[in-house]
Amino acid sequence: MTGSTFGSLFRLTSFGESHGPGVGGVVDGCPAGLDLCEADIQKELDLRRPGSAKLAGTARKESDAVRLLSGVYGGKTTGAPIAFYIANEDQRPADYNELARLFRPGHGDFAYQAKYGLRDPRGGGRSSGRETAARVAGGAIAQRLLASKSVSVHACTLEIGGIACECIDITTAWLRPYFAGDERIILAWEDRIKTVRAMGDSLGGIVRIEAHGVPLGLGEPVFGKLDALLAAALMSVGAVKGVEVGSGFTAARMLGSEHNDALLPGGRFASNNAGGVLGGISSGQNILLRASVKPIPSIAREQKTVDIEGNPATITVGGRHDICAIPRIVPVLKAMTALVLADMMLQQRRMEKT
Repeated sequence: MTGSTFGSLFRLTSFGESHGPGVGGVVDGCPAGLDLCEADIQKELDLRRPGSAKLAGTARKESDAVRLLSGVYGGKTTGAPIAFYIANEDQRPADYNELARLFRPGHGDFAYQAKYGLRDPRGGGRSSGRETAARVAGGAIAQRLLASKSVSVHACTLEIGGIACECIDITTAWLRPYFAGDERIILAWEDRIKTVRAMGDSLGGIVRIEAHGVPLGLGEPVFGKLDALLAAALMSVGAVKGVEVGSGFTAARMLGSEHNDALLPGGRFASNNAGGVLGGISSGQNILLRASVKPIPSIAREQKTVDIEGNPATITVGGRHDICAIPRIVPVLKAMTALVLADMMLQQRRMEKT
């Protein structure tokens, strides 16, 4: 299987399945001398782990305890590949016996079977959201590299189930349930989640990601556009169905005079409709992104489907599943943004040396 490695100079390769022994990855290209320990990675993994969402999350319990296997000595990176491993502790593969013959609507089951001729039905195998633990671990390493250059990545939830925040305080979102952009919206979200859970259904939402302190000049003007790479990174997360940069789709309804960010002395801008990227290259402003997250496809309501012979069938998905990918997807999208920026910063540094 190809497609399990992300990045050019700063590369993450992930491995593992939902109900296999564990998941993990290898980060290659991280410079030597960076301060790094397991606690740095664990802090990010704790934000994503199963069971962390009070109402919206799965009942699966995983400690997501990470082990660093290589690439770090005396609390610093050595320049060698950094390998890490996260054991799967709470496996119930029997929950998925029925899914060996039935395809879940909205899930990758059908396409995976068509492409490879076989699949691991236990929680979706490689196409499970469990795979994103490796992304978060790799992203934590990328964030350490970014922090050494005074770059930070933040993310928050803007919307769940069609109920949106009115105000946003993204830098403190990690202190609030659901990583909410606004504390006042939490009770409304919880009421909506309770209602949908009782229906046996699921919810989607919208996540905002920002990168602060991004230097001017990252990205290429044609096929290596920074915004294109960021969009691809976010869209590589299974539940993401749309990405906006800056004003996004709102730009289609604006005049050019409204959308253009006027330039001011000192490298400043009057606004940031461009989302921190001009012509595919970072402008020195904050990177502004939004990701649309679809409802979880594994639901307890009866749905029409087919079996592996193509015969009509119905399916009611049991097992343990999130009602909404939010909030667990929020640290994943933060990690993917950090991986892109770390890679682009290394590319820019190499170009400046030549």
